[in-house]
Amino acid sequence: MARRKTERLVNLTILLLSSRRFVPKEQIRATVEGYRDSSAEAFMRMFERDKDELRALGVPIETGSNDALFSDEQGYRISRTDFELPPIEFTPDEATVLGLASTVWQQASMAEDTAHALAKLRAAGIELDAGRLTALAPRLSAREEAFEPLWQAVVDRQAVKFGYRTADEVRTVEPWRLAWRNNSWYLVGYDRDRMAPRVFKLARMTGAPSTVGKPDAFDPPDEELISQHTAVLTSRAADLTALLAIRGVRAPALRRRGAAAESPLPLPAGFHAYRVPFTSGYAAGEIAAYGADVVVCEPAELRAEVVSHLRGVLKVHAAGKGPGQPEPERNPS
Repeated sequence: MARRKTERLVNLTILLLSSRRFVPKEQIRATVEGYRDSSAEAFMRMFERDKDELRALGVPIETGSNDALFSDEQGYRISRTDFELPPIEFTPDEATVLGLASTVWQQASMAEDTAHALAKLRAAGIELDAGRLTALAPRLSAREEAFEPLWQAVVDRQAVKFGYRTADEVRTVEPWRLAWRNNSWYLVGYDRDRMAPRVFKLARMTGAPSTVGKPDAFDPPDEELISQHTAVLTSRAADLTALLAIRGVRAPALRRRGAAAESPLPLPAGFHAYRVPFTSGYAAGEIAAYGADVVVCEPAELRAEVVSHLRGVLKVHAAGKGPGQPEPERNPS
Protein backbone atom coordinates (compact mmCIF):
# COMPACT_ATOMS: atom_id res chain seq x y z
CA MET A 1 0.00 0.00 0.00
CA ALA A 2 1.52 3.34 -1.07
CA ARG A 3 2.22 5.91 1.63
CA ARG A 4 -0.23 8.44 0.10
CA LYS A 5 -2.99 5.84 0.13
CA THR A 6 -2.18 4.90 3.71
CA GLU A 7 -2.37 8.55 4.79
CA ARG A 8 -5.69 8.94 2.97
CA LEU A 9 -7.19 5.92 4.74
CA VAL A 10 -5.94 7.16 8.12
CA ASN A 11 -7.34 10.65 7.51
CA LEU A 12 -10.69 9.22 6.40
CA THR A 13 -10.85 7.04 9.51
CA ILE A 14 -10.05 9.98 11.79
CA LEU A 15 -12.69 12.17 10.13
CA LEU A 16 -15.47 9.57 10.36
CA LEU A 17 -14.48 8.54 13.87
CA SER A 18 -14.32 12.07 15.26
CA SER A 19 -17.73 13.14 13.93
CA ARG A 20 -20.91 12.45 15.89
CA ARG A 21 -23.02 13.18 12.83
CA PHE A 22 -23.05 11.49 9.45
CA VAL A 23 -20.51 13.18 7.16
CA PRO A 24 -21.75 13.86 3.59
CA LYS A 25 -19.59 12.87 0.64
CA GLU A 26 -18.87 16.45 -0.39
CA GLN A 27 -17.58 17.28 3.07
CA ILE A 28 -15.39 14.16 2.99
CA ARG A 29 -14.01 15.20 -0.40
CA ALA A 30 -13.26 18.71 0.82
CA THR A 31 -11.67 17.57 4.10
CA VAL A 32 -9.58 14.48 3.41
CA GLU A 33 -6.18 15.02 1.82
CA GLY A 34 -5.99 13.04 -1.39
CA TYR A 35 -9.60 13.61 -2.37
CA ARG A 36 -9.55 17.40 -2.74
CA ASP A 37 -7.68 17.70 -6.03
CA SER A 38 -9.39 14.76 -7.74
CA SER A 39 -12.31 14.97 -10.15
CA ALA A 40 -15.78 13.93 -9.03
CA GLU A 41 -15.49 10.64 -10.87
CA ALA A 42 -12.02 9.86 -9.54
CA PHE A 43 -13.13 10.78 -6.01
CA MET A 44 -16.07 8.37 -6.18
CA ARG A 45 -13.82 5.52 -7.35
CA MET A 46 -11.23 6.14 -4.62
CA PHE A 47 -13.85 6.64 -1.93
CA GLU A 48 -15.68 3.39 -2.76
CA ARG A 49 -12.42 1.44 -2.77
CA ASP A 50 -11.32 3.03 0.51
CA LYS A 51 -14.63 2.18 2.18
CA ASP A 52 -14.31 -1.42 1.06
CA GLU A 53 -10.73 -1.66 2.34
CA LEU A 54 -11.57 -0.16 5.73
CA ARG A 55 -14.53 -2.51 6.14
CA ALA A 56 -12.31 -5.43 5.16
CA LEU A 57 -9.98 -4.36 7.99
CA GLY A 58 -12.88 -4.46 10.42
CA VAL A 59 -13.63 -0.72 10.57
CA PRO A 60 -17.43 -0.40 11.02
CA ILE A 61 -18.48 2.40 8.62
CA GLU A 62 -22.15 3.30 9.01
CA THR A 63 -24.35 4.90 6.36
CA GLY A 64 -27.24 7.15 7.34
CA SER A 65 -28.82 10.58 7.33
CA ASN A 66 -28.74 13.42 9.86
CA ASP A 67 -32.33 14.39 9.02
CA ALA A 68 -34.98 11.99 10.27
CA LEU A 69 -37.59 13.45 7.86
CA PHE A 70 -35.47 13.69 4.70
CA SER A 71 -32.99 10.90 4.05
CA ASP A 72 -31.93 11.98 0.57
CA GLU A 73 -28.40 13.07 1.55
CA GLN A 74 -26.52 10.05 2.80
CA GLY A 75 -23.53 10.43 5.07
CA TYR A 76 -20.96 8.24 6.76
CA ARG A 77 -19.50 7.83 10.22
CA ILE A 78 -17.72 5.27 12.45
CA SER A 79 -19.42 4.25 15.67
CA ARG A 80 -16.96 4.59 18.54
CA THR A 81 -18.63 1.85 20.57
CA ASP A 82 -18.14 -0.63 17.73
CA PHE A 83 -14.65 0.53 16.79
CA GLU A 84 -12.77 1.17 20.01
CA LEU A 85 -11.04 -1.60 21.91
CA PRO A 86 -11.82 -2.19 25.59
CA PRO A 87 -9.15 -1.11 28.09
CA ILE A 88 -6.00 -3.23 27.66
CA GLU A 89 -3.50 -3.93 30.43
CA PHE A 90 -0.03 -5.37 29.85
CA THR A 91 2.03 -7.33 32.34
CA PRO A 92 5.63 -6.17 32.88
CA ASP A 93 6.89 -9.04 30.68
CA GLU A 94 4.45 -8.15 27.89
CA ALA A 95 5.48 -4.49 28.06
CA THR A 96 9.13 -5.55 27.75
CA VAL A 97 8.32 -7.60 24.64
CA LEU A 98 6.60 -4.57 23.10
CA GLY A 99 9.67 -2.49 23.78
CA LEU A 100 11.94 -5.11 22.21
CA ALA A 101 9.66 -5.35 19.19
CA SER A 102 10.02 -1.62 18.64
CA THR A 103 13.79 -2.04 18.13
CA VAL A 104 13.16 -4.08 14.96
CA TRP A 105 12.33 -0.90 13.04
CA GLN A 106 15.36 1.19 14.06
CA GLN A 107 16.80 1.29 10.53
CA ALA A 108 13.51 0.99 8.60
CA SER A 109 11.23 3.78 7.50
CA MET A 110 8.66 2.49 10.00
CA ALA A 111 10.72 4.04 12.81
CA GLU A 112 8.46 7.13 12.90
CA ASP A 113 5.35 4.96 13.24
CA THR A 114 7.07 2.97 15.99
CA ALA A 115 7.76 6.19 17.91
CA HIS A 116 4.07 7.14 17.69
CA ALA A 117 3.05 3.68 18.94
CA LEU A 118 5.40 3.92 21.92
CA ALA A 119 4.07 7.40 22.73
CA LYS A 120 0.50 6.06 22.78
CA LEU A 121 1.52 3.18 25.06
CA ARG A 122 3.19 5.59 27.47
CA ALA A 123 0.12 7.83 27.39
CA ALA A 124 -1.91 4.82 28.49
CA GLY A 125 0.30 4.50 31.56
CA ILE A 126 2.57 1.69 30.30
CA GLU A 127 6.20 2.28 31.22
CA LEU A 128 8.45 1.36 28.28
CA ASP A 129 12.07 2.42 28.65
CA ALA A 130 13.18 1.40 25.15
CA GLY A 131 16.53 3.12 25.67
CA ARG A 132 17.52 0.54 28.27
CA LEU A 133 16.76 -2.30 25.87
CA THR A 134 18.98 -1.25 22.96
CA ALA A 135 22.35 -2.08 24.53
CA LEU A 136 21.79 -5.84 24.82
CA ALA A 137 18.63 -6.35 22.77
CA PRO A 138 18.78 -8.74 19.80
CA ARG A 139 19.78 -6.77 16.71
CA LEU A 140 16.99 -7.07 14.14
CA SER A 141 18.05 -4.40 11.70
CA ALA A 142 16.36 -3.82 8.36
CA ARG A 143 19.17 -2.29 6.31
CA GLU A 144 18.54 -4.24 3.12
CA GLU A 145 17.03 -2.15 0.34
CA ALA A 146 14.64 -5.01 -0.44
CA PHE A 147 13.12 -5.18 3.06
CA GLU A 148 10.58 -2.35 2.85
CA PRO A 149 8.97 -3.24 -0.52
CA LEU A 150 8.92 -6.95 0.37
CA TRP A 151 7.29 -6.28 3.73
CA GLN A 152 4.60 -4.24 2.00
CA ALA A 153 4.11 -6.94 -0.65
CA VAL A 154 3.62 -9.56 2.07
CA VAL A 155 0.94 -7.37 3.66
CA ASP A 156 -0.76 -6.65 0.32
CA ARG A 157 -0.39 -10.23 -0.97
CA GLN A 158 1.11 -8.90 -4.18
CA ALA A 159 3.69 -10.72 -6.32
CA VAL A 160 7.17 -9.21 -6.63
CA LYS A 161 10.00 -9.37 -9.14
CA PHE A 162 13.67 -8.98 -8.22
CA GLY A 163 17.17 -9.78 -9.37
CA TYR A 164 18.90 -12.54 -7.44
CA ARG A 165 22.59 -13.47 -7.14
CA THR A 166 23.40 -11.94 -10.55
CA ALA A 167 21.77 -9.06 -12.39
CA ASP A 168 20.80 -11.46 -15.21
CA GLU A 169 18.65 -13.74 -13.03
CA VAL A 170 15.19 -12.31 -12.34
CA ARG A 171 12.72 -14.12 -10.08
CA THR A 172 8.97 -13.61 -9.76
CA VAL A 173 7.69 -14.63 -6.34
CA GLU A 174 4.47 -14.65 -4.34
CA PRO A 175 5.80 -13.46 -0.94
CA TRP A 176 4.53 -15.34 2.11
CA ARG A 177 6.72 -14.23 5.00
CA LEU A 178 9.89 -12.38 5.99
CA ALA A 179 11.98 -14.36 8.48
CA TRP A 180 15.00 -13.37 10.57
CA ARG A 181 17.49 -16.24 10.86
CA ASN A 182 21.24 -16.35 11.48
CA ASN A 183 21.48 -12.55 11.63
CA SER A 184 19.96 -12.21 8.16
CA TRP A 185 16.55 -11.55 6.60
CA TYR A 186 14.99 -14.16 4.31
CA LEU A 187 11.91 -14.15 2.08
CA VAL A 188 9.75 -17.27 2.03
CA GLY A 189 7.40 -17.52 -0.94
CA TYR A 190 6.25 -19.31 -4.06
CA ASP A 191 8.66 -18.97 -6.98
CA ARG A 192 6.55 -18.73 -10.13
CA ASP A 193 9.59 -19.38 -12.33
CA ARG A 194 10.55 -22.60 -10.51
CA MET A 195 6.86 -23.44 -9.75
CA ALA A 196 7.77 -24.37 -6.18
CA PRO A 197 8.23 -22.76 -2.74
CA ARG A 198 11.64 -21.17 -2.26
CA VAL A 199 13.63 -19.21 0.33
CA PHE A 200 15.65 -16.12 -0.72
CA LYS A 201 18.26 -14.21 1.26
CA LEU A 202 17.59 -10.47 1.04
CA ALA A 203 21.30 -9.65 1.05
CA ARG A 204 21.65 -11.54 -2.25
CA MET A 205 18.93 -9.58 -4.02
CA THR A 206 20.09 -6.98 -6.52
CA GLY A 207 18.25 -3.68 -6.21
CA ALA A 208 14.79 -3.03 -4.83
CA PRO A 209 12.01 -5.50 -5.78
CA SER A 210 9.12 -4.25 -7.92
CA THR A 211 5.51 -5.36 -7.65
CA VAL A 212 3.80 -7.47 -10.29
CA GLY A 213 0.06 -7.46 -10.91
CA LYS A 214 -2.55 -6.40 -8.39
CA PRO A 215 -2.85 -6.79 -4.60
CA ASP A 216 -4.73 -9.78 -3.15
CA ALA A 217 -3.47 -11.87 -6.07
CA PHE A 218 -2.84 -15.02 -4.01
CA ASP A 219 -3.63 -16.70 -0.70
CA PRO A 220 -0.64 -17.77 1.41
CA PRO A 221 -0.59 -21.42 2.58
CA ASP A 222 -1.27 -22.39 6.18
CA GLU A 223 1.21 -21.51 8.92
CA GLU A 224 2.47 -25.09 9.24
CA LEU A 225 3.78 -25.19 5.66
CA ILE A 226 5.45 -21.77 5.94
CA SER A 227 7.04 -22.76 9.26
CA GLN A 228 8.53 -25.86 7.63
CA HIS A 229 10.47 -23.66 5.24
CA THR A 230 11.69 -21.26 7.93
CA ALA A 231 12.74 -24.24 10.07
CA VAL A 232 14.94 -25.47 7.22
CA LEU A 233 16.95 -22.25 7.46
CA THR A 234 18.01 -23.06 11.01
CA SER A 235 18.56 -26.78 10.51
CA ARG A 236 20.76 -26.31 7.43
CA ALA A 237 22.90 -23.59 8.94
CA ALA A 238 23.51 -25.08 12.41
CA ASP A 239 27.03 -26.50 12.57
CA LEU A 240 28.00 -25.81 16.17
CA THR A 241 26.55 -27.04 19.47
CA ALA A 242 27.25 -25.14 22.68
CA LEU A 243 26.62 -26.06 26.30
CA LEU A 244 25.03 -23.01 27.90
CA ALA A 245 24.01 -22.11 31.44
CA ILE A 246 20.77 -20.10 31.26
CA ARG A 247 19.25 -18.20 34.17
CA GLY A 248 15.73 -19.38 35.07
CA VAL A 249 13.21 -18.60 32.33
CA ARG A 250 15.49 -16.14 30.54
CA ALA A 251 16.52 -16.51 26.88
CA PRO A 252 13.37 -18.38 25.80
CA ALA A 253 14.51 -18.54 22.15
CA LEU A 254 17.67 -20.42 23.15
CA ARG A 255 15.80 -22.75 25.51
CA ARG A 256 13.23 -23.63 22.86
CA ARG A 257 15.94 -24.33 20.30
CA GLY A 258 18.05 -26.41 22.65
CA ALA A 259 17.63 -29.36 24.98
CA ALA A 260 18.15 -29.67 28.73
CA ALA A 261 21.53 -31.20 29.59
CA GLU A 262 23.81 -32.09 32.48
CA SER A 263 26.70 -29.75 33.18
CA PRO A 264 30.10 -31.18 34.11
CA LEU A 265 30.71 -28.00 36.14
CA PRO A 266 28.71 -26.56 39.06
CA LEU A 267 26.35 -23.83 37.87
CA PRO A 268 25.40 -20.55 39.61
CA ALA A 269 22.18 -20.63 41.62
CA GLY A 270 19.10 -20.39 39.40
CA PHE A 271 20.92 -21.49 36.22
CA HIS A 272 20.19 -24.61 34.16
CA ALA A 273 22.26 -26.25 31.43
CA TYR A 274 21.13 -26.56 27.79
CA ARG A 275 22.78 -27.83 24.61
CA VAL A 276 21.90 -25.35 21.85
CA PRO A 277 22.74 -25.51 18.10
CA PHE A 278 24.25 -22.43 16.44
CA THR A 279 25.74 -21.26 13.17
CA SER A 280 29.48 -20.65 13.28
CA GLY A 281 30.30 -16.97 13.10
CA TYR A 282 26.96 -15.83 14.55
CA ALA A 283 26.80 -17.63 17.90
CA ALA A 284 28.85 -15.14 19.94
CA GLY A 285 26.75 -12.14 18.97
CA GLU A 286 23.47 -13.93 19.68
CA ILE A 287 24.62 -15.20 23.08
CA ALA A 288 26.15 -11.86 24.08
CA ALA A 289 22.78 -10.19 23.47
CA TYR A 290 21.46 -11.93 26.60
CA GLY A 291 24.17 -10.44 28.81
CA ALA A 292 24.63 -12.07 32.21
CA ASP A 293 21.61 -14.36 31.76
CA VAL A 294 23.54 -16.78 29.52
CA VAL A 295 26.99 -18.23 30.26
CA VAL A 296 28.94 -20.43 27.84
CA CYS A 297 30.26 -23.60 29.50
CA GLU A 298 31.74 -25.10 26.36
CA PRO A 299 33.37 -24.96 23.87
CA ALA A 300 36.11 -22.80 25.34
CA GLU A 301 36.70 -21.01 22.04
CA LEU A 302 33.09 -19.78 21.94
CA ARG A 303 33.24 -18.70 25.57
CA ALA A 304 36.33 -16.59 24.82
CA GLU A 305 34.62 -15.09 21.76
CA VAL A 306 31.55 -14.09 23.81
CA VAL A 307 33.73 -12.52 26.52
CA SER A 308 35.61 -10.58 23.85
CA HIS A 309 32.30 -9.45 22.32
CA LEU A 310 31.03 -8.16 25.67
CA ARG A 311 34.30 -6.38 26.39
CA GLY A 312 33.98 -4.68 23.03
CA VAL A 313 30.49 -3.46 24.00
CA LEU A 314 31.85 -2.06 27.27
CA LYS A 315 34.71 -0.37 25.42
CA VAL A 316 32.31 1.32 23.00
CA HIS A 317 30.13 2.63 25.84
CA ALA A 318 33.17 3.75 27.83
CA ALA A 319 34.25 5.80 24.81
CA GLY A 320 30.91 7.64 24.97
CA LYS A 321 29.31 6.12 21.89
CA GLY A 322 25.59 5.51 22.24
CA PRO A 323 24.00 2.17 21.43
CA GLY A 324 21.98 3.76 18.65
CA GLN A 325 25.02 4.24 16.38
CA PRO A 326 25.03 1.99 13.33
CA GLU A 327 27.07 -1.19 13.53
CA PRO A 328 29.38 -2.31 10.73
CA GLU A 329 27.41 -4.65 8.51
CA ARG A 330 28.60 -8.24 8.39
CA ASN A 331 29.28 -9.56 4.90
CA PRO A 332 26.79 -12.39 4.28
CA SER A 333 28.19 -15.66 3.09
